Amino acid sequence: MRRFAVASSVTTLVVGLLAGCPDRSISEVNPLQGRVEAKDIPVNVNRDLDLLFLIDDSPSMGDKQKNLADNFPRFIDVLSSIPGGLPNVHIGVATSDMGTQATDGLAGPQIGQPNMGGCSGAGKDGVLQLFTAQSTIGGGDLFISDIADTAGNRTKNYTGNLSSVFGNMAKAGAGGCGFEQHLEAVKRALSNPANQRFLRPDAYLGVIIIADEDDCSMLHSSLLGSNTSLGDRQSFRCTRFGVTCDQNGQTSDAMNQVGPKNQCHPNDGSPYLTKVADYVKFLKSLKPSDPSKVVVAGIMGTVDPFAVELRAPQDSTTKIPALAHSCTYIGGDNDGDGKPDPEFGDPPIRLKFFLDQFPNRNTFASICQQDLSGGLQQIGDLLRTVIGDPCIEGKLADVDPDTAGPQYDCSVSVVANAGMPTRTETLLPRCPATGGAACWHIETDAVACPNLNKPVDQREHIVLKIEAQDTLPKDSHILANCVTEVTN
Repeated sequence: MRRFAVASSVTTLVVGLLAGCPDRSISEVNPLQGRVEAKDIPVNVNRDLDLLFLIDDSPSMGDKQKNLADNFPRFIDVLSSIPGGLPNVHIGVATSDMGTQATDGLAGPQIGQPNMGGCSGAGKDGVLQLFTAQSTIGGGDLFISDIADTAGNRTKNYTGNLSSVFGNMAKAGAGGCGFEQHLEAVKRALSNPANQRFLRPDAYLGVIIIADEDDCSMLHSSLLGSNTSLGDRQSFRCTRFGVTCDQNGQTSDAMNQVGPKNQCHPNDGSPYLTKVADYVKFLKSLKPSDPSKVVVAGIMGTVDPFAVELRAPQDSTTKIPALAHSCTYIGGDNDGDGKPDPEFGDPPIRLKFFLDQFPNRNTFASICQQDLSGGLQQIGDLLRTVIGDPCIEGKLADVDPDTAGPQYDCSVSVVANAGMPTRTETLLPRCPATGGAACWHIETDAVACPNLNKPVDQREHIVLKIEAQDTLPKDSHILANCVTEVTN
């Protein structure tokens, strides 16, 4: 049986990227059973991409960092499959270790032993880290730079293989502060003068958070004080005062009670943690003319289930309130006993809320996997979509089989002033069009659309081609809906 359907999960991400009024002209597509593949392609393609990987370097992250490094080649494969090849990338790594310093500028007392999970001063202060890749990156840069020149060659500031160099950066160690300030570290990494030249004003910005615990970006370092009313000086304080649950957790005292909790969200009234909205506002302010240039992603624990349990901290037998793990998996041998060790992820309520504030510009995958290649491919697919990918992933439907040759059903339009009251949308005609006007047609191009993520026998290399594209407004987008089919 043949029916029409959305071709892939990638394309569903872009549906509604530039959505406007409900009577928009794109709805003139008649997909029979109503399923289409949607494309959103900037007229003026920007291939500059700054990628910040914010990596949790607390003591539980060793196996996950290795997993990230081992599977990074899959991420690069997806980026390289963008028409035109690998974008012009800057790739930097920062860690969640901000020590005991809070956003008020004051640092709390040292906790434990630094480099062994303890916290001191400003930690790594958001400075981009090279770790063991230092010897392979030149020019005094703290990040990877890989840029195409006008001759089709690439100018690089590193020696060796891109994936291998990043792998040496991704293994950030597992001795960082156990009070992980992921969001504050992102902000500091993008504003610290030590990281000059990393952030380009006109480039897309991708922020990718790799973490197994939630954010604890502190408004005041008093969260780390010896005040016994806050409970034991463990990272559960971040949950107790940074998250509120509408069911069984409406106050900090209720959050301290053992049991499941539901409908959880950041506690914007917390006197100890910084509002997540402040970090959203900061990131969008980096691209004031087009906040949609900011893309965020997370490979983290799952948000459900959410529960508080009694658990003894390391080196103790006394059980105290702790956030229960939301996901687990069997990882590598981290303790050298020859046996695989259990790994975990905790519910990232604040971090997931942060991601959700970037509609159609975010993606999320669980960190509780022995192989992170799927999550990394998911992030790469989103970036490919945002930069602009005219390749049709699904099998286009022949909507009139009785007519010779394939009869494809697409509706293509040009949107100007997206997201503004002056938004306009104009249908593009199918080629051939007279008078040199812009028009569209479907063609096969194995070079532009290699479809490397599909089995060889399923690669059709179909591309949406726009003629006279340079006559369209430079800041506009091309929206297309094309009917696809799935054969059972």
